Amino acid sequence: MNRTPFSWARRVGGAGLLGLLAGGCELLEFSPSDTRGPAKYADLTAKNLTKLAAQPLPAGDTLRFVFTGDSQRFYDHAEALVASVNQQPGVALVVVAGDISDFGLDREMHWVAARLNKLRVPYLTVIGNHDQVGNGRAAYQHVFGPLNYSFVYGDTKFIFVDTNSREHNFNGRVPDVGWLQAQLADLQGARRQIVMSHVPPQDTDFDPRLTAAYAGALATAPKLAFELNGHRHSFSIGEPFKDGVTYINSSAFEKNRYVVLTVWNDATDQPQFRLKHVSF
Repeated sequence: MNRTPFSWARRVGGAGLLGLLAGGCELLEFSPSDTRGPAKYADLTAKNLTKLAAQPLPAGDTLRFVFTGDSQRFYDHAEALVASVNQQPGVALVVVAGDISDFGLDREMHWVAARLNKLRVPYLTVIGNHDQVGNGRAAYQHVFGPLNYSFVYGDTKFIFVDTNSREHNFNGRVPDVGWLQAQLADLQGARRQIVMSHVPPQDTDFDPRLTAAYAGALATAPKLAFELNGHRHSFSIGEPFKDGVTYINSSAFEKNRYVVLTVWNDATDQPQFRLKHVSF
């Protein structure tokens, strides 16, 4: 048949074509790996850090925050978690230890962010191994932000580091131990430090060639309170390397539990903490 490329448009009709074009942005998806999305789901790390800075914690004050991880596809659980956290008194922020998504899709990250955005306090995330599936690394950087970053809040320096070695083919560069060491060496005026990653260094998904260097960096940190991890979906606490460093692993959203951590410095200026389990 001798049709022009636009003959289908005449058959659809003018009104139908205009309607399709007007709504196309919401109805059409070019690729499930497309990292483009609404501005409200971009640069969420920077946006939440701005919110955190707007509610400063006075020097010397105790810090109280919620620790959880592995939201993945557990959207109903995310809504229940948010409702519970919003009832917690004195909480300054929420930290999520990775695996925001299940398949590294930006739409999954949007779905979780839409729920976490209802928190009354800021939230910060670290990248997980599931967040790096396919084009997930680029999606995570677009929706949230850097893979490695740090910030100081009150007397606490938080250091978030990508430890998903397997997703980088155990290339000897993830985690970036040199960057971590530099961050630990500079307190930036803080009195204590907290490190958070997704894969714990004693896990088989962590590059075994870097385990000793990573654990050693934490063991020699001047003011480390503890190290936080996700990945294993169940809570645990201990000193796996018998070096004085406490590692705390989060429950996944699906377990309907999270931890409230309270940190302060004692009379000798050493970091102390206590934790409380909350079921929702």
